[in-house]
Amino acid sequence: MTSATTAPPESADRTDVLALLGLVAHLELVAFTRLAADSALAPTTDQRLRLMRFSAGAVARLERIFEHIEELGGRPDAELERYARVLEDFDARTTPGSWWERMLNAYVGYGVADDFCKAAAAGLDPRTRELVMDVLDGASHADLTVATLSEAAARDDVLASRLALWGRRLVGEALGVVQTLLVSQPALARLALDGGDAGADRTAPTGTAPTGSTPADTAELTARLFGRLTAEHTRRMGRLGLTA
Repeated sequence: MTSATTAPPESADRTDVLALLGLVAHLELVAFTRLAADSALAPTTDQRLRLMRFSAGAVARLERIFEHIEELGGRPDAELERYARVLEDFDARTTPGSWWERMLNAYVGYGVADDFCKAAAAGLDPRTRELVMDVLDGASHADLTVATLSEAAARDDVLASRLALWGRRLVGEALGVVQTLLVSQPALARLALDGGDAGADRTAPTGTAPTGSTPADTAELTARLFGRLTAEHTRRMGRLGLTA
């Protein structure tokens, strides 16, 4: 890793950028541990091997995020620490009862988290935005999930109904995590709610709402964000042949 420090990006405050990179790093760390556990539980050798490789890929992606955090003068361990318990409630409330539900947990729950990070990345400088998008696009093992679950659901109508209900529960809990992040992490709120807005004022000090925003503005931006996340969830479930 390099120890060189680069100038903060002009499109977002450095502190905000580090906050998002920390969340992305945490998701990759969770992906590593979860995929390793999934590999041990997978019912077929092919799935075990593929999940093992996905887990190894998460480590490589995590190192790329760590390197950029250090380039911006941050500490990877400190940025990770702020999110140490962010997914605890989600995991506690969504304990899977079968292998199929376990696969859907990651596909839906962590898919929503990835979509949130992508929305927040829209306001970053081009280099950081490209890194975040590349890491998140490479983090998905969606093809394996889609192939496995869609085939199983097509053979079993009862399983399909159960998975559709499970997916609704998962997305509700995942959106609850997003709401918690927006409240507890003002830096993420600024990025996610103003992401992609060329006219947004990025000069507000850390811990404040976007400059010039009113409660009505914030409510509208939040509703728009949740609409995007819900639309992506509907698309994701559609790939499985399941109703959202």
